[in-house]
Amino acid sequence: MKQLAVQRINVQIIGLLIMIGFCLLSIDANSQNNKRSFEESLSTALRNTPTDFSSLDFLFYRYKRDTTQMRILANASEELNYLEGNSYAQIHIGSIYRNLSQYDKAIDLYKNALTMAETNNNIELRAICLNMLGVVYRRMDLVRPALDYHTRSLDLAKSEAQPTKALKKSIAVSQNSMGNIYLTLKQYDLAIKQFSKSLSYEIELNNRLGLAINHQNIGSAKESKGQLDDALKHYQTSLDYNNQLDSDVGRVICYNSIGRLYIKQGKFQEAKNLIGKNLEKAIELKDQFYIASSYLNMGIAESKLKAYDIAKPHLLKAIEIGDQYNFKSSNIEAHNHMSEILSLQGEYRKSLQHYKSAITLENTINSDMNLQYVNDIILQYENENKNRQIKALSSENEIVKSKLLRNEKLFWFTLIGLILISIFLITLNRQRQLKQEKQILTLEQDMLRSQMNPHFIFNSLNSIKLYIINNEKENAVYYLNKFSKLIRKILVSSTEKEISLMDELETMQLYMNIENIRFSNEINFNIEIGPDVNTANIRVPSLILQPFLENALWHGLSSKSGEKQIKLMVSKPNSSFVSIAVTDNGIGRTKAEKINHKKLLKRKSLGLAITKARLANFSKAYTDNYSLQIEDLYDENHTATGTKVVVHIPLQLNTLKTA
Repeated sequence: MKQLAVQRINVQIIGLLIMIGFCLLSIDANSQNNKRSFEESLSTALRNTPTDFSSLDFLFYRYKRDTTQMRILANASEELNYLEGNSYAQIHIGSIYRNLSQYDKAIDLYKNALTMAETNNNIELRAICLNMLGVVYRRMDLVRPALDYHTRSLDLAKSEAQPTKALKKSIAVSQNSMGNIYLTLKQYDLAIKQFSKSLSYEIELNNRLGLAINHQNIGSAKESKGQLDDALKHYQTSLDYNNQLDSDVGRVICYNSIGRLYIKQGKFQEAKNLIGKNLEKAIELKDQFYIASSYLNMGIAESKLKAYDIAKPHLLKAIEIGDQYNFKSSNIEAHNHMSEILSLQGEYRKSLQHYKSAITLENTINSDMNLQYVNDIILQYENENKNRQIKALSSENEIVKSKLLRNEKLFWFTLIGLILISIFLITLNRQRQLKQEKQILTLEQDMLRSQMNPHFIFNSLNSIKLYIINNEKENAVYYLNKFSKLIRKILVSSTEKEISLMDELETMQLYMNIENIRFSNEINFNIEIGPDVNTANIRVPSLILQPFLENALWHGLSSKSGEKQIKLMVSKPNSSFVSIAVTDNGIGRTKAEKINHKKLLKRKSLGLAITKARLANFSKAYTDNYSLQIEDLYDENHTATGTKVVVHIPLQLNTLKTA
């Protein structure tokens, strides 16, 4: 009998080993198939180098959450200088880091991907990169850059008359994200409007993930407005879509929201049970954003059940994660609930500390401060002190009165101190403004002296005098008229900080006409304006181009023989900048410096330094900063053929700065 039992056991073990072997072979075969499939997709992409997002997504959709395979795609694309493939890979690697709450790494990858997309002017990838950057900054509660990036993406995608499927998806993402920003700012009606627009695009695209996200967000806005029944319907619709997609992340978000709604409906135990299961799944997903949210909601539910000692560790854990990953919104709520619990337990000093932390965080994201609540906490703290004094000194009423009087004096002294500090800060700020205004005025004065230097005026009048002496009346009258117009325009422009680009170009044409007299009209000066540039609507600092033309004349062309040419070209590479290029066919900067070094009387020009300072000051009111490049031009024999100066002047006003 024992032998039979042993034989049966051996047979069972052998059978089990065979099954394990088959399973391992099957897993290995599937792994080989997946590897082979990725290699085939990679080979196809590198051979055909598709540029549209849909083609890339068709090839690599299955592998976009695999860091290793995306890095292989990025490296292979970089070797072939295949920018679209590299950009696609870095976008998805960045998303992996974003979902792990490693936001700095995600931002670097998204910006690299954006640079590559801009290099090839791939509108689809540019719009996606801008949206991804907006999402990261929104996760970090940095409202301003998030809104800027989403707005840029939306404008870019809508600039196409017939947007592709990828661009429509970018439009939906932009509007959804802008809705989330409005939600953070408590502009609920504006948020619902944006979510509804996004929802219409997602319905058109039949994108279940987008539908799930927008229903979830509309539910959040409805909940904030107190429309709890409507909010629950949207949460349940979102949950249905996430179940169809089998999305663990989506389910975590929905269960968190439903749990919070149960809390508002007074279903505290149901909320705790639901959020508790959700917390385990959030920890398994390793997404710190949802882990912090789950700890926060668990703490709120337990506090409503009056399980304060259990609730506090969960709230503190939410605060700890929020501090580590800069989740300001969740930390504000966690600090507020800790403050309420500590207040109920009589620990008013700690309660006040937590509320102050919440106030500080609210100020950083421009949220409204609940001053009434902090006043109540202070009042409770002071009342508690007074109650302890009354209990300890019930038989000594006079002493109690003296202490109350002392507290009143302390209050007034504190108030006076705060007023004095406020006056000091206001005065300091005003002094800084006056210093900045003085700096601007100095720049404008230096600019005027640069344009109206006596050397230029004397030479111009001397040239006109020669026409008169030579009895060339028509030329004398013609150039005298030009000279008077130029002087008038310089004087008018010097009173204004900025003028239209049209007026600036007219002034430069007059300036070149006058300077050309001294070159015997040998200089061929042309102005070319791009077809998409409306010079009347573009604002630039007044007389900003004169130093570039002066340098081209006196350093590039004054020592050159033969044909002399200066070309001024205005173009608009994108909606953010206007580019102005000044190109001459002179002797180049290197040779000009050698010639200038040998001269006994050297021209000392501060025009370029003043121009840079004025451009920097002008850019402060705009979203982007100016940029300036100076390029030496050479022919195939590496002989200098001139100099090209390109200045990029920003166009988009920063409404937050100008408001």
